[in-house]
Amino acid sequence: MDTAGTVADRLRSFGRGAAVTAALGTAAGAAATGYGLWEKNQFVLRRESLAILPARSAPFRILHLSDIHFVRGQRRKAEWLASLAGLEPDLVVNTGDNLSHAKAIDPLLAALRPLMEFPGVFVPGSNDYFGPRPKNPASYLLGPSGKRRDAVKLDWPRLRSGFGMSGWVDLTNRCQSIVLNGLRLDFSGVDDPHLGLERYAGWPRGTKGRDADPHLRIAVAHAPYQRVLDHFTEDGADLLLAGHTHGGQICVPGYGALVTNCDLPTWRAKGLHDWSSKGLTTPVNVSGGIGTSRFAPIRIACKPEAVLLTLTPRG
Repeated sequence: MDTAGTVADRLRSFGRGAAVTAALGTAAGAAATGYGLWEKNQFVLRRESLAILPARSAPFRILHLSDIHFVRGQRRKAEWLASLAGLEPDLVVNTGDNLSHAKAIDPLLAALRPLMEFPGVFVPGSNDYFGPRPKNPASYLLGPSGKRRDAVKLDWPRLRSGFGMSGWVDLTNRCQSIVLNGLRLDFSGVDDPHLGLERYAGWPRGTKGRDADPHLRIAVAHAPYQRVLDHFTEDGADLLLAGHTHGGQICVPGYGALVTNCDLPTWRAKGLHDWSSKGLTTPVNVSGGIGTSRFAPIRIACKPEAVLLTLTPRG
């Protein structure tokens, strides 16, 4: 039989064990946060290649930017963005969520100015329309985020004008053809599906009798919801570019993303994958994104990235 002293000793031992466990948990959490704060500035360039061009076409390089979530004072991010101009891409595609603060437009445009010397196209994300608000970071794990009633409106028309003045083409619910390096590119873009704003404009039509000429159909969207991927795949897209997921942002090493902030399967949270619908297949590049919300400024096992996609002729 236990004596009163033995019971008291066991209780004290249990209390010490619980305190040690709690302390270890707190230390692990602090270490993870510290690592996440470091990793958010470890910018990388992911390189991909895809053989989808018409025969005898020269290689064509697309620089895919997404989810910059710029905030004033992000010097390292600004310098890295500017340095990407050294890649000399044939085309820049920006798939939205450029901002994370109302006063970030001017420094963002300054950082992107070297890249705006190259042809480009763009669509907006929800964080081009509305700024983030403080919230429980754990809520990100509970499912896709929604528009908040107290959302801060951002000056998207001004940012759009800044892009447009450089010559970048706005694909918000519209289509347009561009000829670059002798290659006809047909674009179709949508407004942000995360806000339910997408409206499909179809594909551009060429001059009379020339629709059969070799060309490439590229679809552009911010959030890769399955309904959007299905639509563009069934409508004959040769390539689809999107972002939004942040690659999961907080990933488990050896497992990957826990969430995508949309209905895309987590194993597709970033990377180049094929998407199939009704017997048709389209390659989809989902960018892991460059930034984070300023109220959740960490990345774990998911470094911020831009993507250089080299297109080559079909075999």
